[in-house]
Amino acid sequence: MSTGVIIALIVIVAAVVAVAAVLALRGRGARGGGSLKRRFGPEYDRAVARHDGDTKAAERELGALVERHGGLQERPLEPAERERFEARWTAVQERFVDSPQEAVAEAEQLLSELAGARGFPDGGRYEEQVAALSVHHGHHVHGYRRVHSVVRGRAGSEQDGRTPGTEELRETLVEARDLFEALMGPVRRDSGRHRATDDHHSKARAGGRGHLPSFQRHQTGQG
Repeated sequence: MSTGVIIALIVIVAAVVAVAAVLALRGRGARGGGSLKRRFGPEYDRAVARHDGDTKAAERELGALVERHGGLQERPLEPAERERFEARWTAVQERFVDSPQEAVAEAEQLLSELAGARGFPDGGRYEEQVAALSVHHGHHVHGYRRVHSVVRGRAGSEQDGRTPGTEELRETLVEARDLFEALMGPVRRDSGRHRATDDHHSKARAGGRGHLPSFQRHQTGQG
């Protein structure tokens, strides 16, 4: 076999290997992007928008968040803790009837403390806490971000000269409830002696939602 033929074969083999490597990398990137989109949900779209549609930049950011917070293990709530948080959320919903702004502020504080109790960064480091929550509760963390914005006064800016109305606050609290329920997680039924407590929690949860379903019905009626 002549030297020219050997060189040509080497070039062809190298080209085939290069093409295969590129296709493999593209496939891996597509799978990684799909995985991030499933994990982060609305947070994925929010990151893409923040990077002006640059999905690769958004995925680098989200991938870094997974590396930083993906190993976090959520701490189970003790029965007494669960009961206290359930009671406080019920009080928030009841207070909304007379004091919507104050109720939303209490909801923000409650979510902050509940996230801390579950093992997320302390609420005093809001941005870091939200980042960690987005990794584990990406489909619900926007509710926390929304109540934070309302409480910090960013919902009604000087530019548009408005403050959030009751209906907007109602919607905000409904979204916040989604994260609250996700953080509370399922009630453990690991022993007979906890069964009575679990039944109590189920009733408390049903009663605690007494106002918010009416919020949702009201929204539907307006739509």
